[in-house]
Amino acid sequence: MTTRLLSARLVLATCLVAVASCVSVARSESFADWAPTPPRGWNSWDCYGDSVTEEEVLSNAEFMAERLAEFGWEYVVVDIRWTVQNPGTRPYNQTDPVFTVDGHGRFMPAPNRFPSAAGGRGFKPLADKVQDLGLRFGIHLMRGLPRAAIEESLGAPAGGYPIEGSAFKTSDIPLTDHGAVWLRDMRGMQKSEAAQDYYDSLMRLYASWGVDFIKVDDLNNPYAQPGQPNYSGDEIEMLRAAIDRCGREIVLSTSPGPTPIDQAEHISRHANLWRVSNDFWDEWPALERQFEQLHLWTPYRSEGHWPDGDMLPLGRLAIRGERGGERGTRFTPAEQRTLMTAWCIAKSPLIFGGDLPSSDAATIELITNPEVLKVNDHGVNPKQVARSGSRIVWTADAPAGGKYVAVIRLSETGEPFEDQLDPQLVGLTAPVRARDLWAREDLGEFAGAIPVEAEPHGSRLLLIEGADAPAGE
Repeated sequence: MTTRLLSARLVLATCLVAVASCVSVARSESFADWAPTPPRGWNSWDCYGDSVTEEEVLSNAEFMAERLAEFGWEYVVVDIRWTVQNPGTRPYNQTDPVFTVDGHGRFMPAPNRFPSAAGGRGFKPLADKVQDLGLRFGIHLMRGLPRAAIEESLGAPAGGYPIEGSAFKTSDIPLTDHGAVWLRDMRGMQKSEAAQDYYDSLMRLYASWGVDFIKVDDLNNPYAQPGQPNYSGDEIEMLRAAIDRCGREIVLSTSPGPTPIDQAEHISRHANLWRVSNDFWDEWPALERQFEQLHLWTPYRSEGHWPDGDMLPLGRLAIRGERGGERGTRFTPAEQRTLMTAWCIAKSPLIFGGDLPSSDAATIELITNPEVLKVNDHGVNPKQVARSGSRIVWTADAPAGGKYVAVIRLSETGEPFEDQLDPQLVGLTAPVRARDLWAREDLGEFAGAIPVEAEPHGSRLLLIEGADAPAGE
């Protein structure tokens, strides 16, 4: 197996450590400000798996800039294994992958897939192109140290690579585990000076490329080895420190999930967003499970800290994806609207998973309704207020007064559904005024209950205004 080696300049470690320390003090308390609203963008995973190309990334970025940016869509994220020159899909190529590694043991973009990265330029040319469109650029990485940085069989030099800006080599890093059971590219790193130096060198590299967002995989759950912890708190802390020292505002997303709820306080102190579930795909039972996951994380949702329901599997999926064959989303139109309703009222990040340029008009209309997206941006104190066998009701405070209200129908055709909403359930006293946010039309004034008919697996998203109900009612 061959490993492509790219040269990099060694920077004096003591100078960088001193500068990083000063930067960390100034920035470590402000990272929540880097994602004041739930991030909104596109990720390559659902449609291209581990084999996306520069041309495909730019095609999606250009579509976003032309059609979606005015609605707050801004992140373009290259997902897993962008370093592999001979990727496989369904499953990963773990037999003879050719990694692209620089002279300090850090993954670089595969130049046959990302031609602008050739010559050691990394993702900077692609990031520049995305940012020139008025967007932000992100990448995926796996937790830990690449095996290609320490194993001679994968091209590493005897004794390992020198860590950029450090007196250590990659071989000096104490290791903890064999990484994800589903992808054997990495080794876990024990919290140590050498491991921190390696993470610091990664984030300096990504900052020099202009990266705005990183999604770090194999951190939260559930792919631990038997007897091993399934929450990599030490590596999360090292990542947080490295980002704070790198001199650039980089939003941190952790994956997969479900993140253990007993780690809620820890993850919210270190990440901007974290997954509440394992990979989420286009099936109603999976969507129904997400409602409860989003509810469980309500106490830990705050500005700059967002429980993440995972990507939106909408539009054209699995062109070269990992789950199922190429298809349009399997969600019905009603379920697609319910997905958007739930993610918006719960203030989950909105990361589109389908191929944007080949999306149909109905899909684009679904993700560009300004009144619906306003709920995701500006709703305050979102929470589930009722759940029965047939429906779920969520509320959030609207910025100009009143309540955003989401009603989600769980019941099937022919099964009972509570199609009347008592204003007192959402903290208001009749009479009230209601507006349908999906239809963008006023429904009028109601002296009592509000009709909320919905088709099976469908939903309603309303703005309801009126006097607050007396405390205790």
